[in-house]
Order: sequence, then structure tokens, then C-alpha cells
Amino acid sequence: MSHVYGVSPNDPFVQAAVQVAREVAGPHAADVDQKARFPRESLAALQAQGLAGLTVPTDLGGKGQGPRVFSAVVEELAKSCASTAMVYVMHVAASAPIIASKTLGSRTQVLRDIAAGKHLTTLAFSEKGSRSIFWIPMSKLDPSGSDFRTSAQKSWVTSAGNADSYVSSAGLPGAKSPLESILYLLDRKSGGVKITSPFEGMGLRGNDSAPVALENVKVAKEALLCAPGEGIKAMLEIVLPWFSIGTAAMAHGVCLAAVGATAGHLSGSGFEFNASKLRDLPNLRSRLAEMSVRTEQSRALLGYTLGLMEKPSEITPLYVLQSRLAAIRAAVDVTDLAMKTCGGAAFSRHLPLERLFRDARAGWVMAPTVDHLEDLVGKALTGLPLL
Repeated sequence: MSHVYGVSPNDPFVQAAVQVAREVAGPHAADVDQKARFPRESLAALQAQGLAGLTVPTDLGGKGQGPRVFSAVVEELAKSCASTAMVYVMHVAASAPIIASKTLGSRTQVLRDIAAGKHLTTLAFSEKGSRSIFWIPMSKLDPSGSDFRTSAQKSWVTSAGNADSYVSSAGLPGAKSPLESILYLLDRKSGGVKITSPFEGMGLRGNDSAPVALENVKVAKEALLCAPGEGIKAMLEIVLPWFSIGTAAMAHGVCLAAVGATAGHLSGSGFEFNASKLRDLPNLRSRLAEMSVRTEQSRALLGYTLGLMEKPSEITPLYVLQSRLAAIRAAVDVTDLAMKTCGGAAFSRHLPLERLFRDARAGWVMAPTVDHLEDLVGKALTGLPLL
């Protein structure tokens, strides 16, 4: 049976993800969630399998894979542990501008280290002053000799205390527009980098998403990822597509896990007084059917979008945004139905559905939020400029 994302059912990278999910991520998922701890075991297993360098070019030791395999890998991880999938999505999304960079002095070494499983990276775009409008940084790069200095209040940096580097953004001093920005690669252990508070979220509790303060941090000229003023282009045209399809696939993994857990509960539980099963109740079967249909509709949209990314056209950005929007909505609705369908067994945490319910809602508030996505899609459909 062919995969909805257009990859081979026996793809070696997808099978490696299945192994990590089954043997490592899944067994630790409940503990990761309960203790709100970083899924170190899962990340180490992904790195050992070479999946940390999934999209890194082969001449630098990576696997050279594209959006289809990436999406399938993320989905498999999210079926077992959404926190692991989130960390992985941010790592791959942050790797994208490093791969595309023509200005980063350490590009070759960083990518070789990523491919070898020795370097975890992440995104640090959102700032306290611009909140979820991540494409408008409040911080600026100020010239300091041949290099730069910057101070910023970055918010919601995934893997904040565990990543080796942050792909960060800043505005240009004296810019005529807040959209004039630049990207740079920052070592997490640089002087002036401080995690200001721990993460205590409702869902995705293991993704170590925390605010990070940058206090007069030095940024070397060789650490710039793009030319001055091209930060917005890199954020929207390089990073956002990978982030969008990755978080969509993550949402689908949550949906599939919810459908599977619900089907298993309905088939395995019932009433002793008449020996019937919960699956014998038409209303519960109806809810399960709706959960499955919503999931597969959204997966099909993502599968179509992945094809558009391989052969880009003017409609590709619209479908990338729609795919993320549809997946977030599907995950929220599907996990809500799962909780209602499984009743007390779900609410009492005898099933993993309560965790999936919470994890699904993180996507709703993650920039670009559902409100932003709806606005951007509406603008695209009516011919208005996105920004």
C-alpha cells in the first residue's frame, strides 16, 4: 500500500523512525510528559540512526532527503511522542537556512556535525515585543568593529537548554521597515545567553521551550546566515515551509495515535451484563469514523502540498499554509472526539488520549498561530499581499 506522502512503505529512513518511535520514544513518552523533561533518549537514538542529518546534503555526510521523507519520519515519531517530534521538527527547520547559507563561515563544519549527530540546532525567532508575529524581530544587530552586538528577549525557544545553536533573527539598525532583518547562528553557550525561566506548558511538555535573554551578545560577521535585509525572505521562503509541513505531520501523528487508541478501546472494552463491546454502540463508531476521516483528509492535503514543494509554483505557499492550518484543526478536533468517545478511560489517563489532547493544542498557539494562518490564507485567496 502506497504512503499518502508519496514515499515507499519500506523507505529505510521511515523504518528507522518507526524503530526509534517503538523502542525508545514510545516507552519514555509518559515519563517525558509527566516530568516535563527533555526526551534525551529519543534524540540520541535519532542521531545514532543518522536522522538528525536527514536533509543535510550527502557530500557533507547527510542523507540528502526532501520534504516527503521528512514528513513521514515526523509523523511516525509523533505517533509515539509528540515532544520528540517537535524537537526534531525545529532542528530540521533550523538546519534549512544553514544548508542554504552562502555567508556562514562555519557552514561546512556545522552541517557535518549535524549529520554526525553531534549538533542539535533550533529556531529563536519569536520575541517578547512582537509576540507571535515572529517575522518582525524587535532586537537589532549593532555594529561592533567588524562584528556585531545584540540584545534580545527571545520567547518560546524549543530545546532552549539542550540545543547547541540557535538560528536567530534581528532587525537592521536604521532600517526603513521592521521587515528589514537578518539571520545569524548563535552558539547557545555564548557569553550573554541566558534561559530566563523553565518551561511548564500544558502540552508538548518535553520540548524544553523556554524564553531566552540575549544580553549584549557578540555576533561574528562569519555567523551571519544571509545578507542584510534578507532575513524575512529566509524566514518565509526557507524556514516556514519546512516548519509548516513538519508541524502538520506532527499533528497527523497525534491524530493517528488518537484514532488507534480509540479503536483499540472500543474493540477491547465493553459490558459484562450482556457481553457486548463498546464498538457495538453506533454513536461511538460514528465518532471514530469522523476522527479517521478528518485525519485522512488533512494527510491527503499535506501529501498534495509535498508534491507542490517539489515543483514550486505561485500556489505552493498557499497550500503550505493551508496544510498547517488543516492539520492543527484536525488534531484539536480528533483528540476532542477521542476524549468524548473513550469517556472515563481517557480522562483518568488509563489511555494516552489525555496527553494527546494536550499536545494537539500546542499547535494552535504556536506561531504562526491559527489566527495568523487564517488571515494569511484569506489574504492569499483575495489577492492581498501577505505582509
